[in-house]
Amino acid sequence: MTRPSAYLDHAATTPMLPEAIEAMTEQLKQVGNASSLHAAGRRARRVVEESRETIADALGARPSEVVFTSGGTEADNLAIKGLYWARRPRRRVLISSVEHHAALDPTHWLADSQGAEVELLEVDELGRVHPDTLRAAVERDPDGVAMVSVMWANNEVGTVQPVHVLAAIAHDHGIPFHTDAVQAVGQLPVSFAGSGVDALTLTGHKVGGPMGVGALLLARGLTPVSVQHGGGQERDVRSGTLDAPAIAGLAAAVSAAVKEQQALARRLTSLRDELIQRVRQAVPGVVLNGDPEDRLPGNAHFSFPGCEGDALLMLLDAKGVECSTGSACSAGVSQPSHVLLAMGAQEAAARGSLRFTLGHTSTRDDVDRLIEVLPAAVERARRAGLS
Repeated sequence: MTRPSAYLDHAATTPMLPEAIEAMTEQLKQVGNASSLHAAGRRARRVVEESRETIADALGARPSEVVFTSGGTEADNLAIKGLYWARRPRRRVLISSVEHHAALDPTHWLADSQGAEVELLEVDELGRVHPDTLRAAVERDPDGVAMVSVMWANNEVGTVQPVHVLAAIAHDHGIPFHTDAVQAVGQLPVSFAGSGVDALTLTGHKVGGPMGVGALLLARGLTPVSVQHGGGQERDVRSGTLDAPAIAGLAAAVSAAVKEQQALARRLTSLRDELIQRVRQAVPGVVLNGDPEDRLPGNAHFSFPGCEGDALLMLLDAKGVECSTGSACSAGVSQPSHVLLAMGAQEAAARGSLRFTLGHTSTRDDVDRLIEVLPAAVERARRAGLS
C-alpha cells in the first residue's frame, strides 16, 4: 500500500492493525451464517461469541452487554432513539452541544418527529460540559428526563469529558447515560463498568479495525426499543445477519489497541506536543482549540486566522499532507464547525480551522512534512481570502 507523504487524519479513520487484518482475512476464507444451525453456521457463531468475549474483556464489560452494529452511527442511533422510546412518556433528552452528528442528528429527529424535548448542554471555551451544567438541567425536571448523552472525548478538538462524574449525576436520578466513545477507545483508558455509563458506542475503523462494524455496550437490564427489526439477532435489539469476518477484525483491533493503549498514548502525546509547538512557531497567531492538557493524545486542532479551512486543506493535500477541517460540508456548502461555535468561537474562526490527528502509524516524518509545507499554504490561503 502506498501511503501519502503525511497522513494526519487518524480521527477520521486509522489504518488497520496487522492483527485485525489477519483475523478478518482468516474468516473471509470461511463460509457460514452465524444464525444457521449446521456446522458452518455453528463455526461462524463461535467466531462471533469469542469476539464478543474478547471485546468485553478488553473494555471491562460482560459479553452479554456487547451488541454488534454496523458502526458508530448505528450504535448512537440505537442508544438515543431506543432509550428514548423505551422510557416514554418521559420526553426530555439532554445532550451536549458538541456531539458528533451521529448523535446530534437522531436527537433532533426525535424532536422533529417524535415529540422529544431536546436540551443542548452548554460547554465552556475548552469544549467541556461542567457537572453543574448537567446537574442543573436534570434537576429542573428529573422525572421528565428520558436519557443523557455526552461523548467521552470530542472528535474535533479532542477535549476529554468528565464522563464518570456526569454519569453519576444521571444515576442519582435513575436516568440512563450514553457516551459515544468512538474516539476514546484505544487512546484513553476505557472501562465500561468502571465508568458507570449505561451505554457506550465504539466503532472498528477508529481503533485499527475494519470499516462497517462497531458495537454498542448496553448495561444489563437496559433494553432500548429496536431501531430495526428482522431476525431478532443481538438480544432482539439489533436484527441483521452478523458479519463474522468484520466482527473478528473488530475484536482483534480492540484487543490489540487496548493492550498497547498506554504505550501508544505516551508516544502520541510526545509527538502531538511537538506538532503543536512547531505549528505555533511556523505560523504566528495560530490558535490551539480544546483543552491544552486534558485532550486526546493524538489530537491537535487549530484555527488559522485569515484562512478558509477548506482552502487550506486542499492546499496541504496538494503537497501530500492529509488532514481534515473543523467544519462539516453539506450539499457542497461549507458550514462553520458547530463545536467551535458552541465553545464561543467567532464564525470566521470556526470556518478557518484544521484538525491534525495522529495514530499508530504516525512518525516524526509526518510532522516534518506538515511543517515543511504549512507556512506557504497558510500564506497562499490568506491571499486567496483577501482577493
